[in-house]
Amino acid sequence: MADNKAKSTKPVNRTPPKSPSDPAKDRAAKRLSYDSNSSHEGAMAGELSALEEAFRKFAIHGDTRATGKEMHGKNWSKLCKDCHVIDGKNVTITDVDIVFSKIKGKSSRTITFEQFKEALQELSKKRFKDKSDEEAVQEIYKLIEGKAPIISGVTKAVSSPTVSRLTDTSKFTGSHKERFDPSGKGKGKAGREDLVDTSGYVSGYKHAGTYDHKVQGSK
Repeated sequence: MADNKAKSTKPVNRTPPKSPSDPAKDRAAKRLSYDSNSSHEGAMAGELSALEEAFRKFAIHGDTRATGKEMHGKNWSKLCKDCHVIDGKNVTITDVDIVFSKIKGKSSRTITFEQFKEALQELSKKRFKDKSDEEAVQEIYKLIEGKAPIISGVTKAVSSPTVSRLTDTSKFTGSHKERFDPSGKGKGKAGREDLVDTSGYVSGYKHAGTYDHKVQGSK
């Protein structure tokens, strides 16, 4: 009987119990780890932040649906023009188009930021022929870093004899003539409606408004 009782007893678990974790410490540790990773990623991204910022600004130019992650050929050409990558001598608009077609995918119409840097590397060899490959790339980066699309000014109206004739109020006739005074200034409501004359003078009377002066002068 004693042997049976000894066999039936369960072995004692001698592993010390785990101390309850502190939720606040766990959250702090996770946040510290996240901040550390974020700062590391930010440092890596900051190496070409000025160049990438310029890429994104040109990528979304004129397209409200663009995300800034890809750039199409039209904005690529504008970037090369606005940032003076095209100098008309070593690099032309034709060179820019050829490089874009070479770098982008066969079925794609846009390039990514990485492909953008590849395209610049291709152009840098032509743009800065007297420099080493590495120096040429850095020089072409300097042309673009921190730049934004140049917005053209408002188009000026072109004067022409036809427009001048149509806008010359001295040549207007009929009811249109009544809407402007001799200087060409619009009369407003008086030029569009028949206003009642309450002055007491007959319409067209040359000496209208002189009665009060005459009466005061005779006293």
